[in-house]
Amino acid sequence: DGCILFSDILTPLPGMGVEFDIDEKVGPVVKPLKTYDDVKKMHLIDPSTSAPFVAEALRTLRDEVTPETAVLGFVGCPYTLATYLVEGKTSKEYLEIKKMAFTEPKLLHAILKNLAESLGEYALFQIENGAQLIQIFDSWAGHLSPRDYDEFAAPYQKTILEKIKAKYPNVPTVTYIKHSGALIERMASTGVDVVSLDWTVDMAEGRERIAAGRAKAGLEGPGGVQGNLDPGVLFGDFATIKERAEEILKKAGPTGHVMNLGHGIEAATPEENAAYFIETVRNFRHEA
Repeated sequence: DGCILFSDILTPLPGMGVEFDIDEKVGPVVKPLKTYDDVKKMHLIDPSTSAPFVAEALRTLRDEVTPETAVLGFVGCPYTLATYLVEGKTSKEYLEIKKMAFTEPKLLHAILKNLAESLGEYALFQIENGAQLIQIFDSWAGHLSPRDYDEFAAPYQKTILEKIKAKYPNVPTVTYIKHSGALIERMASTGVDVVSLDWTVDMAEGRERIAAGRAKAGLEGPGGVQGNLDPGVLFGDFATIKERAEEILKKAGPTGHVMNLGHGIEAATPEENAAYFIETVRNFRHEA
C-alpha cells in the first residue's frame, strides 16, 4: 500500500553544519551545542548538495513501485533533533536539554529555529523528488510536560507543516510522538492531517480527542489517525493478532484511518506473524 524511504532522522544534520558519528554501542554521537557561538556555526541546509542520495533513492522508488503505491518521506522534528545536539547522544532522562530549556530558553529557541527552517527545506526537497506524503517524527517530545510541549515542540512542528502546506497544500502530513497520550489534542491542533497514536491510547478515545483538538484550534474536519497496534502483539498467536487488529479497525471506523503499528516493528518479530497482521488488515471489511 505504501513504500517509505527509511533513513536516520539525523541524516540532514551535516548539511546544517552539524557533524555526527555513529558508535556501535552508543548510537549517534554529536559534539554538544552549548553556546551561541556553537549555534552560529549552523546554516540553512541545501539538500541537493548535502543529501543528493535522498533524492536519488526517492526517484528510484517512485520509478520502481506501482502507480497505486504511495511513496512516503519523513523528517525528524526540531525538538527531537535538538535532544541529540544538546545531549550529545541518545538520552533516557533528557536532563541537559531540559536544563537549557529552564536556564537558557533563548539559546534553545535559537537551535530549534535553525533546525525548523532547515527541516522544512528538507521536507520540500523530498516532495520535489517523489515523496507523496511526509511524516514528521518528534519521537522524544513525549518527555515534555504539556506546557513545555507548547513552547519548545509544537511551534517548530508547525513551522515545518506550514512550509509544506504553503508550497504543496495537497501533500498529506502525518505526525508521530512516542508516549504521546497526554499530548494528542495538542498534536492535532498543529494542523497536521493525520495523528499517529502509539499503543497506549484507546483508538476510539484517540479519534475523539483528535477531533476535539482540531475543533478547538478552528480546523475543519475530524482529522485522520494512524496506528495503533502494540508491536508486542506480533509476538502472540494468530488468533490474538487478528482479534487485536480487528478491534482497532472497528474502533477507528471506515474512513480516515491508516492501520499500522503504534511504533516501529521489533527486529525479532516472526516474519510470518507480520505477514498475518497485514493479511488480516487487508481482508477486513467494515459492516455496512
